[in-house]
Amino acid sequence: MDAPDVRRLWRAAPMVLLLLTGAPTVTATARTHNQPTQPTSKQSASKLSAHQQIPNAPDISGPIKVPNSQFEPIAWSNLDGWATDDQASAFAAFLTSCRTIVKNNAPPPDTPAMYLALQAVCRRAVAAPPLNSDQARAFFEDNFRPVRIAKLGESSGLLTGYYEPIVVGSRFPTQDFTVPVYRRPPDLVSPGLPKTASFPNKGRAVREVRKGQFVPYYERAEIEDGVLDGQHLEICWLRDPIDLLFIQIQGSARVRLEDGVMLRINYDAHNGHPYTAVGRLLVEQKFVPRDEMSMDRIREWMLGHPEDGKALRRANKSFIFFRITGLSGDDEPVGGQGVRLTPGRSIAVDRPTHVYGMPFFIEANLPIAGEEPTTPFRRLMIAQDTGSAIIGPARADLYFGAGEDAGRIAGRLKNLGKFTMLIPRELDPLEAGQHMPLPPDKPPPKVVSAKPAKDTKDTKDTKEKPTAKHRRGTGDDQPQEE
Repeated sequence: MDAPDVRRLWRAAPMVLLLLTGAPTVTATARTHNQPTQPTSKQSASKLSAHQQIPNAPDISGPIKVPNSQFEPIAWSNLDGWATDDQASAFAAFLTSCRTIVKNNAPPPDTPAMYLALQAVCRRAVAAPPLNSDQARAFFEDNFRPVRIAKLGESSGLLTGYYEPIVVGSRFPTQDFTVPVYRRPPDLVSPGLPKTASFPNKGRAVREVRKGQFVPYYERAEIEDGVLDGQHLEICWLRDPIDLLFIQIQGSARVRLEDGVMLRINYDAHNGHPYTAVGRLLVEQKFVPRDEMSMDRIREWMLGHPEDGKALRRANKSFIFFRITGLSGDDEPVGGQGVRLTPGRSIAVDRPTHVYGMPFFIEANLPIAGEEPTTPFRRLMIAQDTGSAIIGPARADLYFGAGEDAGRIAGRLKNLGKFTMLIPRELDPLEAGQHMPLPPDKPPPKVVSAKPAKDTKDTKDTKEKPTAKHRRGTGDDQPQEE
């Protein structure tokens, strides 16, 4: 078979779609509601998934761009556990996202095609009657296509867990409660954003010393040493700086005050310094074996080594500021999308990569029942939150709820799993195979002399340099406390 034949065969195989940015980009073509679909479920409760029934359907156009990713369309039957998952529970979490998405009646011109397609599905979801598990499964199958997604060159992604700590606190500083929880300082700004705007959890943050003049904001050590004292920024006081560190990692907390009132706090801003995973430092410095690392193990080590623990804590220069929420004591926290999270159904994803509300089916064996990863986890999850440590196309933080039990489970998760993204049928990933760039022609082999070159300078100049690999960290490189 000659080279052109090989190239035609390669082009005709759309099952693995490499979606790149920077390098040649493969895009999945969007299609409108007017095109027919092939239902994949014999039973559809609401029949709202038939695209031709939606009047004035939007013209969804534009490429799907998922950086540094690979796609593999698969069949629903290839999802292990899909038929047995409680899809009614997943649909309820999906509806929570959809009710917010459908309110956006005037998305800006540069809105991604993925969001517009998901918005169309959400309109059908909010119009549907209550669905049981089988009917919800039929809705997902009729409105989405399952597509495996992973980082380019990999087959799985990284799963971690998070939770909402419940701690004891005080409205006033006392001998027992000496650790302040701060609200956002007025001189902390994100350049280009109004001071009243929602503060991003990634990106630049600086201190405004005078109008138009900025300097780096204070580091954790400076803040712990009292540089913010006297500004009346304290929301409450805690007993232990380790509690504050863990609350900052999780992004929210329930603080039970001295009179029994449950104070709810949530992320509001960061100081602009990079996050450093103290758990990774403990492993690198051989204080804790890698296979023993967990949130509980970090706390145990810090309590046993107070001075070293303080230095370790300050090695993470990042510092988080909070705001008081209006949630009651039992309400779940609000995620990055602005909706309440659902334990066991909500995940935090890389926000620049994915849109909020996207469903992901996760397949993994996790250490939920105990320390070993023996619990099968086959569940449809909804992207409703984000975090500065969540980076990459197949990277998720699973939300487990509030309290010590949820914290123990979340703290020991650091496992690989398969990610399947449910792409709205308005976007047809198979069509991308027709637009994949052909691989470059293989260059003819170079004739290399058996004798070493005499001119060492020429040899040095003509020697091929190794290609640099720019890879975002997974596992130990992820700034995430596990």
